[in-house]
Amino acid sequence: MRTQTRRWTRPLALGALTVAAALGSGLAAAQAFPAAKPIRLIVGYPPGGGIDFAARTVQVPMQEALKQQIVVDYKPGASGMIAATELTRQPADGYTLLLANTGPFAIAPYLQSKPPYDPIKQFTYIGQISQGSYIAVTRPDHPAKNLKEFVTWAKQQGGKVNFASGGNGTSTHLNGELMNQVAGLDMTHVPYKGSAPAVQDLIGGQTQILIDAGSVLLPQVKGGKLKALAVTGPKRDPQLPDVPTVKELGLGGMESVGFQGLVGPAGMPKEVVDRLSAELAKALAQPDVQAKFATAGAEVHSLGPAEFSAFVKADNEKWAKLIRERKLQLD
Repeated sequence: MRTQTRRWTRPLALGALTVAAALGSGLAAAQAFPAAKPIRLIVGYPPGGGIDFAARTVQVPMQEALKQQIVVDYKPGASGMIAATELTRQPADGYTLLLANTGPFAIAPYLQSKPPYDPIKQFTYIGQISQGSYIAVTRPDHPAKNLKEFVTWAKQQGGKVNFASGGNGTSTHLNGELMNQVAGLDMTHVPYKGSAPAVQDLIGGQTQILIDAGSVLLPQVKGGKLKALAVTGPKRDPQLPDVPTVKELGLGGMESVGFQGLVGPAGMPKEVVDRLSAELAKALAQPDVQAKFATAGAEVHSLGPAEFSAFVKADNEKWAKLIRERKLQLD
């Protein structure tokens, strides 16, 4: 009996040691993160826009906390979908991340007959960074004082009104379509390769209206080059206290906010996700970081992995519904 007992307990002991070694190895790997190499942070838009601003704002405090370099890598194109698609092909080890936003994560895939990825299932949601209202703007010499007056003016133009966007499938595109639906307009969409050229052509008079993020438009509004007609969030922007919300103007169906956050490939280790999420939250709690976002017209809105994922899912449902109702498709 003794021999038999030894025969059974020895494999069990060896198995336990193997499991313990594996767990110890995994724990050591998680604790070592990110000691192995610099972290690559993909940005799916050209430098100088709102997404780049968010990436640069959290880059420095997170580098300091993680004691590792974070390298921003620009992969613009296809309304941010090129960058998002690339992320799905990367190892889920935490060394390749992406600065996510509304366009490629709640809008653009639904405009494709064959979406290149599933925004909900193919990513790990690490933490939300900010939420911010969009601002509807036009030229300073436009007769409309607010968005309601702009709608009245647009209805008198016989279908000759254009709205600009930063590209097909971006939040600026869908906000224009939402305005068409809510206000009963038929404005023509004029897409650009990014927000910067869209702003310049609006200033030049080639288009009549643009609905974009505060980080893009506030400098132009404060500099007198553009006029703010409304903000799309549930409350007025502290940077533009005299500009009404869409709800105040009777256009509550246009309410929307953009989000920005940190994501990785699907299947990242929980320990790595928790470390990144915790350090991101600490960075966002810093007063100087919050002040930078506020100055840019965005509000720091820190959410953990589960809450961020739930928020994005709800946003997907909202924009997918509009895309179906407007029968929008890009291919």
